[in-house]
Amino acid sequence: MTREPYPSARREEIIEILHETPVPDPYRWLEDPDSPETKGWLLAQAELYGRERGPQRFKRRIEELLRSGSVGTPAWRGERRFFSRRTPDQEHAVFYVAEADGTERALIDPMEIDPSGLTTLDAVQPDKEGRLLAYQISVGGNEESILYVMDVATGQRVEGPIDRFRYSPIAWLPGGEAFYYVRRLPSTEVPENETQFHRRIYLHRVGTSAEDDVMIFGDGLKMTNYYGVSVSRDGRWLQVSAHEGTAPRNDLWVADLTASPMDRPELRVVQEGVDAQTGLVFGRDGRLYVHTDRDAPRARVCVTDPATPGFETWRDLVPEDPEAVLSDFAILDDLERPVLLVGWTRHALSEITVHDLETGERVGEVPTPGLGTIGGISERPEGGYEAWFGYTDNTTPPTIQRYDARTGETTLWAASPGAVEVPAVRTSQVVYRSKDGTDVRMLVISPADDTPGPRPTVLYGYGGFGLSMTPGYSATTLAWVEAGGVWAIANLRGGGEEGEDWHRAGMLAHKQNVFDDFHAAAEHLIATGVTTPAQLGISGGSNGGLLVGAALTQRPDLYAAVVCSAPLLDMIRYEKFGLGATWNVEYGSADDPEQFGWLWGYSPYHHVKESVPYPATLFTVFQSDTRVHPMHAWKMCAALQHASTAGSPVLLRNEAEVGHGARAVSRSADLSADSLTFLARHTGL
Repeated sequence: MTREPYPSARREEIIEILHETPVPDPYRWLEDPDSPETKGWLLAQAELYGRERGPQRFKRRIEELLRSGSVGTPAWRGERRFFSRRTPDQEHAVFYVAEADGTERALIDPMEIDPSGLTTLDAVQPDKEGRLLAYQISVGGNEESILYVMDVATGQRVEGPIDRFRYSPIAWLPGGEAFYYVRRLPSTEVPENETQFHRRIYLHRVGTSAEDDVMIFGDGLKMTNYYGVSVSRDGRWLQVSAHEGTAPRNDLWVADLTASPMDRPELRVVQEGVDAQTGLVFGRDGRLYVHTDRDAPRARVCVTDPATPGFETWRDLVPEDPEAVLSDFAILDDLERPVLLVGWTRHALSEITVHDLETGERVGEVPTPGLGTIGGISERPEGGYEAWFGYTDNTTPPTIQRYDARTGETTLWAASPGAVEVPAVRTSQVVYRSKDGTDVRMLVISPADDTPGPRPTVLYGYGGFGLSMTPGYSATTLAWVEAGGVWAIANLRGGGEEGEDWHRAGMLAHKQNVFDDFHAAAEHLIATGVTTPAQLGISGGSNGGLLVGAALTQRPDLYAAVVCSAPLLDMIRYEKFGLGATWNVEYGSADDPEQFGWLWGYSPYHHVKESVPYPATLFTVFQSDTRVHPMHAWKMCAALQHASTAGSPVLLRNEAEVGHGARAVSRSADLSADSLTFLARHTGL
């Protein structure tokens, strides 16, 4: 196979000595996106990709499958119901309110705000009475949210803009006159390279200047801390939590707002310096419900008195299950026998059980539409007998289901608004053995005709931050399988499918387990006749981009094609860019000699070797990504283009005005179509 020559990329003789180890970095100049040299290289890469891209074989079908639209779980405030919905022709979901008589009104339409489609709705939080709505929007994918407050009845803004609201919870006090929130310090008060950090919790009174807001928490703590804040429905209890970066543990405090001022709450420790994650729900019955993985890696629900919330007072209500991970719960108390609904994932598949609220005894289960994924369970804040939850699986667009605890029945509450013809597929869950003997599960989605393989196959994974890969409606997956391919999703260590122990078995010093699990998944697919190395592509984004970057450098013989999206790849310098400093609790820090050894052992950029026939590789990155800097993919692309002896290409798809998160539907379809076209070309689909 012949290919076009790659754009010239200068190699520098940069070698740093870190912990007595020489660390080369020949493409460090690509870390500067504003230099003329980087801009010229990116332009040449764009021109190369434009010539190599070819026709988008899958775009029309992906667009058809995306016409299902979407619908969100309702949030009730009295008789008002708040929800999101995207109809088949909309680029973004619209946020609505429905009045007691069922009349719906659109409150926030991102396309009405910005017809270019570059503005996204990042978060919403109605006040406790449903009269005011706090919402956050950002532009161009940078996730730098601006806060506004709207009067729900009139649709008029009554507050904002207030900036520096990225990833900020809003905790309304009763009456809608004030709320607690998280906001970063002004850039003038922090070093230039730390402007994404330094969060604090403030109290804001509606109608006053945000510059007069009182800081109530966070001063003097770690710059990489994330904070949570919430207020109980009756306004009495304030809950504050602190995570060091993305660490799977948190400190937790509560304050009684009837016993101390709102702007100077007396916070009492619930948990501090403990290696566990805990959250609290203040029940309408006066009890404090504790959701924790402390002494329970798959999590449990305990109860205690909010006046004495310390660990020593916790009593198990729903104990840890030996196989299923407890994900969330809801309280239904307008019944002769009040109940607790408990959501679980058992080997990545969702279920809901029903328990006596007083004793925790299991008394039943909630019927669900199938073996799929259940979204958050919600109830009316003032209590009731109903609960709502989202449901999806590999062939079902998102739906909202309603459970009635009086009858024990589940009914469809709202379907995705668009009608789509979903292809017939067959989904199976298989168990395979990893390098160290650990059993790992994998979902395999294949054409329903059951014709014997091998087939072109895409293996997808993530394996990090305790995030679980569960079944879900995916236009990308369905388009691939309908065309005759197989799509496999491995539940790797590092994820949360089997609880916190499963996560920790794939983080820090144990990160190589994630890559070994992935290689073993590929070998299982080959050994069982699903595919062959020449027909096997791999795909992953963000931490999953690190996964496939490590996979292609560790086992280039095992894979024919790679799509590596918004990846982390230079694991020696990752902390210096984007939000990298918040992830050293997941990966480790190159500043520490031992942790440097872990990172140096797999850092994909540093494991590109000369004269190796690497798989065909497409890097898809986003110029406005403020989480994972595009430099990772730029440097790795240059290194692979220099080193690979294969005739198959190494290409860069560099997209402007989008970031790591939400985007318009049409841009999602373009990205998916380009990715599948590349994978199909190099796996023979």
